[in-house]
Amino acid sequence: MPFDQVSFAHVLDELRASGTDQPARYVVTPNADHVVKLSRNSKLAFIYDDAWLSLCDSKPVWAMSRYLNGGLDHVTGSDLTAHIFKSVLRARDPVALVVANQELADAMILNYPDLRFRIHVPPARLADQRDAFEACVDFLAAEPARFAFVAIGAPQSERIAHAWSRRPGTTGTALCVGASLEFIVGLKTRAPRWMRAAGLEWLHRLMSEPRRLWRRYTLAVVPLFQLLVGQIRRSRMKRI
Repeated sequence: MPFDQVSFAHVLDELRASGTDQPARYVVTPNADHVVKLSRNSKLAFIYDDAWLSLCDSKPVWAMSRYLNGGLDHVTGSDLTAHIFKSVLRARDPVALVVANQELADAMILNYPDLRFRIHVPPARLADQRDAFEACVDFLAAEPARFAFVAIGAPQSERIAHAWSRRPGTTGTALCVGASLEFIVGLKTRAPRWMRAAGLEWLHRLMSEPRRLWRRYTLAVVPLFQLLVGQIRRSRMKRI
């Protein structure tokens, strides 16, 4: 996973300086699940390689990186999204959203009435529908927005952002942010600060949505540990 070594403050400064005329670029926030998926399917690598920023959203991956090579910065998509809506966006800024349901779309409009939203809600099972995928890309490319937030799950969000960024003439900054929008409008609850600080936000999410998330978290533990062991072995081999 090609993580960028960049601080939270620097990312916010870069985003504050961006506008609707910014040549198209996108941000990905990989977590442990993304890392495991990429290790199993290298065909996804181009999505992360071509991102403007690839930020470490996983406390376990962050901890492993500190053990291996001095450490990445931990920049979560949830914190980044919250700060963008709190201190980066300005009244009347154009914002595009691709979200999974109308409830979230309505909540965003209600909570941020000063922003100019364009919102697209694609059908379920988007991965199986090429026309629906292209409709998402067309929607983002149709009008310039200062920021676009794509929040329909991985790797669909990342694929859409990548395809949009390759359209000629597209502008703005897209962010693939998972459940971050649901957190800022209160449709889902983030872990308490002490759990986040202890690296247990994943446990809070698992307890909140066990049916949906148990497979993602439980099946990522062993492969992530195996990746760590493999990285340690490769590092030792290089020193021999």
